[in-house]
Amino acid sequence: MTLTQFATVADVMTRKIVTISEQDALDTAEYGMHRMRFRHLPVVDGNGRLAGILSHGDLLHAASSPLSDKEAERNEVILKQPVRSIMQREVLTVQPGDSLIQAGKVLWESKIGCLPVVDAEGGLVGMLTKSDFIRVALQLMGSDVKRDDVEDLARATSRVSGSARAD
Repeated sequence: MTLTQFATVADVMTRKIVTISEQDALDTAEYGMHRMRFRHLPVVDGNGRLAGILSHGDLLHAASSPLSDKEAERNEVILKQPVRSIMQREVLTVQPGDSLIQAGKVLWESKIGCLPVVDAEGGLVGMLTKSDFIRVALQLMGSDVKRDDVEDLARATSRVSGSARAD
């Protein structure tokens, strides 16, 4: 492997992505994140355009305090709320042809864990995560970890909900 093989976002991004809709309940998202070991779920509209992102941190922030004497009851109510109630609507994005170095700087400087990859019409075509950069670093150091390992996980886990999709 050489560094020149990793010039653009498209060279590294995960193409097999799992999404969720704004109408899905938070418990569905939480279950899917736990089951698939994801920390971020892109939220798409009915046309496959990015509407926002839901992070594990968003779910933790919305949850009732474990110090509350009514934590279980409150979380039951909270987790029935739709994803749109807590998702982040203002999301930094990149396009497939963008420089991988620039995308890496955005991740680092913004202290975020992922960048949705969108086409010119706002359609979600992939995700670029810190894990993708770790995979590239491991490959450059001679490891045999491959993009397919990550994409196989996404395929094997199917869908988060009835409205989610794995492209």
